[in-house]
Amino acid sequence: MGSQKKWPVTLTEADRDELVRVTSTGVHPASMIRRARVLLALDTSVGPVASQEELVVRVGVSGETLRLVAKRFTETGGDVGATIGRKARELPPVPSPVTGEVEARLIALACSQPPAGYARWSLRLLEKHVALVADIPGLDHSTIGRVLKKRGCVLI
Repeated sequence: MGSQKKWPVTLTEADRDELVRVTSTGVHPASMIRRARVLLALDTSVGPVASQEELVVRVGVSGETLRLVAKRFTETGGDVGATIGRKARELPPVPSPVTGEVEARLIALACSQPPAGYARWSLRLLEKHVALVADIPGLDHSTIGRVLKKRGCVLI
């Protein structure tokens, strides 16, 4: 099996006990139990590992899952908890361009008189005027609509 040569899984007795506990007792997410079962099946410290085809049938996962779990085990330095647990996500992945100051400026603009030739503000007209203002980042009309809706502002 290629992944065993590239990413060998060797568990200590304590790690093996922890994985058995995760798979047999308590309430854990299904993905965590599945990864724990894969690690137990890939463990080379108890003896030779079966072929990939046999492991796929025995554990009930795809060959790609076997490869990814073995790779993650190696990348985490043999940390079983990090391998079977969820990866921590950076929140938020992309910071919102709408801050409190931007929101206040946007609401003030929406509450002001529309430009000459227009009877009222529209979201697309606000989008064009926000793009012209230097200290407000360019916002999409749907983002402008969400900000106004959040604050209960109605374009009349």
